[in-house]
Amino acid sequence: MRRERFDKMNVVPFIDIVLVLLVIVLATATFVINQTIKVELPSASSKVKEEKKNIQIAINKEGEYFYEKEILPFEALKEKLLALDPKKDLISLHTDKDAQFQKFVDIIDILKSKGFENISIVTKK
Repeated sequence: MRRERFDKMNVVPFIDIVLVLLVIVLATATFVINQTIKVELPSASSKVKEEKKNIQIAINKEGEYFYEKEILPFEALKEKLLALDPKKDLISLHTDKDAQFQKFVDIIDILKSKGFENISIVTKK
């Protein structure tokens, strides 16, 4: 009994499987889009747009505090932080790697006591 050489590969079953998978993906994608409920929202005359402010706080390696690029002593910074609204304001904290860790903890402590939960701690890659 003689065996034939294997020179070619039959790709027809592979194409069939790919087409079936494509049909499944397209069918489910259209169902996901159609599940939304179309509602026309009413309008109000007293519409107020709330804009969130992004406040940047920085601590340099000498231990100086900055609030929006303005150098402040700790007590003045504390007053400004306590005046912020945790629901409207976003905090980005920039700390030098050589700064005292206690200064970082002091700022986090003030923000947590005020009720801030989403605090961005900025680092570099």
